[in-house]
Amino acid sequence: MDLQISVFLLFVLFTAGHSFSCYECSGMLGSCAGQTVKTCPSGFSKCLSLTTSTLIEGVSFKTKAKGCVADCASGSMSHSTAKLSSVCCNTDQCNAQDAPDPSNVPNGKTCYSCDGKSCSNIVSCSGSEDRCFKAKVTVTAELSGDIKGCLSKSFCNGSDLIPAVSDVSCCEGYLCNSAKSITQSFLFLCGSLLCFILLH
Repeated sequence: MDLQISVFLLFVLFTAGHSFSCYECSGMLGSCAGQTVKTCPSGFSKCLSLTTSTLIEGVSFKTKAKGCVADCASGSMSHSTAKLSSVCCNTDQCNAQDAPDPSNVPNGKTCYSCDGKSCSNIVSCSGSEDRCFKAKVTVTAELSGDIKGCLSKSFCNGSDLIPAVSDVSCCEGYLCNSAKSITQSFLFLCGSLLCFILLH
């Protein structure tokens, strides 16, 4: 009995001063070469690594981001102008590796997507994206709008798993996320969302 108590007390002594940490970076030019280690705030017990690929007016941009989060999921998301790949983990500094580039290999699934004029565009899903979705993107109180496309099932299993994206509604089946017109400038919203994710 005394041995068990001693082992327990030694464990508490050696772990009491330990803080959870993750790599952090905002790679606006597609690189996290300058990543640093950040001690995570209380309640932030997971490390996230994101890679996004955005196409705006025919020009492709790749960005990377890493940091501490309260909750996250591994998977990918696609819509008309952007693709996102996410890796989530829950051990100290486990996000040393960058999230992989989003897949461009179609998997046969198709969903509706929005482009600023309407949500009747069709996007081909890729990689692990096995669900269609519709959600709300909120960058600021004045800048919000609808977003639709493809995503991995893992993003459907909880709320707030993608930064700035809420009210995620997932479905299975061909074009199951219904077409609907929108008024928000989608390209502007996507650009603002990426800046929010990378600089938050």
